[in-house]
Amino acid sequence: MAEITAGMVKELREKTGAGMMDCKSALNETKGDMEAAIDWLRTKGLAKAAKKSGRVAAEGLVGVVADGTRGALVEVNSETDFVARNDQFQKMVSDIAQVALGVEGDLDKLLATTYPGATKSVKDYVTEQVGTIGENMNVRRVASMSVSQGVVAAYMHNQVVPGLGKIGVLVGLESAGDKAKLAELGRQIAMHIAATSPLATRREELDPAVVERERNVLIAEAKESGRPDNIIEKMVEGRIRKFYEEVVLLSQVFVVDPDNTVEKAVKNAEAGVGAPIQVVGFVRFALGEGIEKAETDFAAEVAAAARG
Repeated sequence: MAEITAGMVKELREKTGAGMMDCKSALNETKGDMEAAIDWLRTKGLAKAAKKSGRVAAEGLVGVVADGTRGALVEVNSETDFVARNDQFQKMVSDIAQVALGVEGDLDKLLATTYPGATKSVKDYVTEQVGTIGENMNVRRVASMSVSQGVVAAYMHNQVVPGLGKIGVLVGLESAGDKAKLAELGRQIAMHIAATSPLATRREELDPAVVERERNVLIAEAKESGRPDNIIEKMVEGRIRKFYEEVVLLSQVFVVDPDNTVEKAVKNAEAGVGAPIQVVGFVRFALGEGIEKAETDFAAEVAAAARG
C-alpha cells in the first residue's frame, strides 16, 4: 500500500474541494490511487457537496412546529426556489424542524443530533442530500420557545405545505386559561408579528443602542428646523414615543383589531380565556434575511457558457 502523504491529501483536496479528513479517508480506502479516491468521494457525495459549498444559498424554507407549551423554528437554505418546491427537500426541512423541538435553539446540537430514521447526524444527512439533489444546502439557524403553562402558538406566512414557508413565527403566551382560546389568540398575534416585524416584545427589552441611534437621527432632523433646544427636546421625545409604537410589539396597533394595541387586545382577551395572560416573547424568521445574494448578470453567464 502506498504511503498516504500530506501532499497527496492536499492534491486530492484541490481536485475535489472535499475536506481534509474526507480526502485522507478516500486515499486510505483506495490505497493511494488518486483517480479511485476521486471516484470514492463522488460516490459518497462529498466531492460534489464540497464543490457546491461556495455558492450562495439564500432560497429554501423556514420550518415551524408547535407542540403545546413548546415550539421551534428552523431555516434551511438552498440555492434556488426550484429545490424548495422539491418534495424531498420539504420532507427534510419538516424532519429537521421536529428534531429542533428537542435542542433548545442550539444549532450545533441540532446538527449533531441523529436525523430521524437514519444512522447519521442532521449535518451529515444534509451533506448527503447536497450530493443527491445537486445544490448547496445548509441549516442556517434554529430557535425555540417554551412556557411553563399556556401555549406556544405558531404561524407560517406564504405556506407551501403545512409548517413550511417563507416567514415563520412563534409566540409564547403564559396563562392558566382556556388552551383553545389561548391558541387562537396566539395565532392572531403571530400573524400580526409576521406582518409588522417588531424589534422587541416590550419597551424595556428594546436594544438601547437602537433607541439611541434613532434619537440621534431625530435630534439631527429637528435641529434642521432651527427651533430652540427646549422645543427640539419635546419634538424628539414625541417622535421617540411614536418610534416605540412602531417597533415594540405590545405598543403596536393590533392588525387584527385596529382599535386596540396588542397589549390592550391581550388584556381584553383575559375575560374570555378566564385567566391573566402574559406575552412571554416571540421569534420571527424570514427566509434569507441578512444573506447577501450574489448579483448575477444572466447575459454574461450565457455568453460565458457559449464560449465553453
